[in-house]
Amino acid sequence: MRSPPPCRITMLVALLLIASASSSAAAQTELRYSDHEPLGNMRTSVINTFFQDVEKRSNGRLKIERHWGGDISSGYDALSKLSTGSQADLAVIVPEYSAKALPLHQVFKGFLTGPSGANQVNLLRQIYARIPEFNAELRKNDVVPVLISTGYPVGFFSSRQMEGLQALKGHRWRTASFWHRDFLTNYGAVPVTMPWGPEVATALGDGRLDGLMVNIDSAVDLDVPKTAPHSLVSKRLWLGHVYIVGMNRAAWDRLSEADRRAFKEAADIAYRTMGATMDRRFDEMVVDLRRQGKTSRLLTTAEVDSFADASDVIEVQDTWARAQEAQGVSGARSVLKRVRTFWRRAISREH
Repeated sequence: MRSPPPCRITMLVALLLIASASSSAAAQTELRYSDHEPLGNMRTSVINTFFQDVEKRSNGRLKIERHWGGDISSGYDALSKLSTGSQADLAVIVPEYSAKALPLHQVFKGFLTGPSGANQVNLLRQIYARIPEFNAELRKNDVVPVLISTGYPVGFFSSRQMEGLQALKGHRWRTASFWHRDFLTNYGAVPVTMPWGPEVATALGDGRLDGLMVNIDSAVDLDVPKTAPHSLVSKRLWLGHVYIVGMNRAAWDRLSEADRRAFKEAADIAYRTMGATMDRRFDEMVVDLRRQGKTSRLLTTAEVDSFADASDVIEVQDTWARAQEAQGVSGARSVLKRVRTFWRRAISREH
């Protein structure tokens, strides 16, 4: 039997390569991700690295097209757009921006103090693993969580010198959280609601605001220390902001088991580094503020605990839970009780 001529062998090899390439292209799943913030801060950088790891662990079967800076959705409509899956397969969800759709998720910001770094990451993982109502609330909105990330602690930024938290009393402090408004009122401060943007820094400069209660990175990003150069900060003053990287349920159901495993393995890696990254960057921001000539003091544990006690945190939480159940949100008090249990355990590990 005669061997085929070399030209035919070359053609056969070329056809096989083309077929193989076509098969690989057809097997690749493209997913679109939406984020309301630009790439570059701690949270978005962690998520970007997470997606890179997902693609790597899927052996190229998954390709995630990232859209940063709100070009698909803002933080306020991310959940509704993700639920339909019409414009994005993946998105970051801020529960505070979707209070009606995610009422039980509002409980996280009801804790004025909390663990930091790796302990905070572990606390959130335990809560989502052991309190099924949170996943059920997401499932009701056709969302599957693939990564639970969090934010930096709260800081107090003031246009006036502050010796301690007593300086809050009688002065006007901007906050966007309904929880923090109650805490500030109970402590003797005057909460002010104002849209987040350059106007906040301007209001601090012209005297319409005396101070700002906000996560430290947001203050730095908005250049707040320029008009409010005095700050009191603590890793224990947690923001309670939860950033859920969710996937549309139909898109998740279409993934193979191997590709779902790629997401889970990449998430495990992200969780192991997230806490240390937060702690390191927090310390760097405080050093940067001082290097710029700003006054930034770390509050003691006793100061933070005293502030929480005077703010009647427990009563504010209980009032919220009763109000939720009166509005038809079943299980709010039970969820709050269980979250408190995990929270107390996490706090005890830091002492």
